[in-house]
Amino acid sequence: MTPLPDRISAPEQAATADMAHLAKSVFSPAAGRKLRRHVLAAGRHVLLIGVAMAFMLPFVWMVISALKSNDMVFSQPIQWWPNPPRWSNFLEAFNYPRFPFLRLLWNSVFYSGAVTIATVVSCAAVAYGFARLRFPGRDLLFMVTIATLMIPGIVTFIPTFILFKALGQLGSYVPLIVPKFFGDAFFIFMMRQFYLTLPGELADAARVDGANEFRIFWQIMLPLVRPALLVMAVFMFLWTWHDFFGPLVYLSDTSQFPLSLGLFAFRAQRDTYWGLLMAAATLTTLPLVIIFFIGQRYFVEGVKLTGIKG
Repeated sequence: MTPLPDRISAPEQAATADMAHLAKSVFSPAAGRKLRRHVLAAGRHVLLIGVAMAFMLPFVWMVISALKSNDMVFSQPIQWWPNPPRWSNFLEAFNYPRFPFLRLLWNSVFYSGAVTIATVVSCAAVAYGFARLRFPGRDLLFMVTIATLMIPGIVTFIPTFILFKALGQLGSYVPLIVPKFFGDAFFIFMMRQFYLTLPGELADAARVDGANEFRIFWQIMLPLVRPALLVMAVFMFLWTWHDFFGPLVYLSDTSQFPLSLGLFAFRAQRDTYWGLLMAAATLTTLPLVIIFFIGQRYFVEGVKLTGIKG
């Protein structure tokens, strides 16, 4: 049996001290908290990636199906990448006689753009009045405006349809655009809450300098609420781009159809060419994807500031 040494050498003492320090740093409460934070962060990222992939799956399937022939779309098992890919589907869908893409695209841009401009202008002005101006019955009018959020859209749609029918405006974009100049209750509420966070001293200083109320609203307040305006514009543009019910009821001429109705007419044909239909759907979605990536930074900033300010 080998006897134990009477004294530990200096290198061994240093190694023992280093191991003790390492064990203390690894198993300390601070290290445990840091490890838990890293594990939770990794778990959140894995969850977010999984949710993002689940939401992206229909879009990916649509794009892949746009490259398939009619027989390959519903083949079993699912063929995730066609062999060979039919890139000609996009060209055929673009030039398809019953799907005039450029005309439908212009109609959608005109319709969505006009509705977005009308909503932004009206809601910004009305919300400023509710937030900054003092007049009799202001709070009561604001309560009535908010109460309209509880009214189903179909309830107001019927009298609106009868009104524009009496005015002889059916078959045009007037019934779809003009009502938006009267504001939207949800966006009026959002903008009012944003205006209330701005310091009132800015408007008081402008009044002292001789500025009228319109100049205060246009040159001082609107630039300060630009993030909220951008969020409102993006949401309204997206909702209008996908609107199907309104154009279906009010428009009768196929040359006036937006992309949502044009895609439905493409689908409603007797023989459905699924590859071409998916290519047309991809072309319909592509402008929104481009707009989102171009304005992503401003949109995220607007959402963040709107959440803080609101």
